[in-house]
Amino acid sequence: MKVFAIIPAGGKGTRSSTEVPKQYLKFSGKELIAYTLEIFQKNHLIDEIIVSAEPAYFDLINKIKKKYKLTKLTNVVEGGKERQDSVFNALKSINANDDDLVAVHDAARPLLPDDILTKAINTAKEKGNALVCLKARDTLLKGEQIVKEYIDRSEMYYVQTPQIFKYADLMNAMKKAYENNFIGTDESMLVKALGIDINIVEGSMLNFKITTMTDIEMFGKLLR
Repeated sequence: MKVFAIIPAGGKGTRSSTEVPKQYLKFSGKELIAYTLEIFQKNHLIDEIIVSAEPAYFDLINKIKKKYKLTKLTNVVEGGKERQDSVFNALKSINANDDDLVAVHDAARPLLPDDILTKAINTAKEKGNALVCLKARDTLLKGEQIVKEYIDRSEMYYVQTPQIFKYADLMNAMKKAYENNFIGTDESMLVKALGIDINIVEGSMLNFKITTMTDIEMFGKLLR
């Protein structure tokens, strides 16, 4: 059983208001995406890495590959309009068996702990899939200007990545989503629509997604 990692990096990062997409910002002289790719390069269970990105950044990704000796990075494919399109383009590019595993991870989550990645892969090997999530710890409520109601947090999770599925399940889920003209916010939503139970693996607060300027500042401080 092989394990492929897909890193969708086609986003333009509009919420961070930076000159380049956030995944290419430099921290301590190193691009954000390089930190993420190194996590998968170093994990002994990962066989191949595929990045989907805008063609304008292909040269940069290849330079990063060479500079940081990312030998597991086997292909860079063109990203799509939506995250789902980027993942699908990468999925179509790999030569995988139905039972091989595909781990999809956000390019802008550069602090994924190795033990969580390993646990998620092993869970997927045993149970067929794995979804890294962070259990809600704060009080949750619904409302806008005023509080409407409070929500029981005991069964609430924040969904993170990686999200790991068998190649056949993820491919079938993607095809079904396109047939139904449905764009999901993540892969687990699409696989769940097939009637497949999704297994939760506890995540980490370190595995936050860098989205806003505040996130960028926080990551910079954590590297000091």
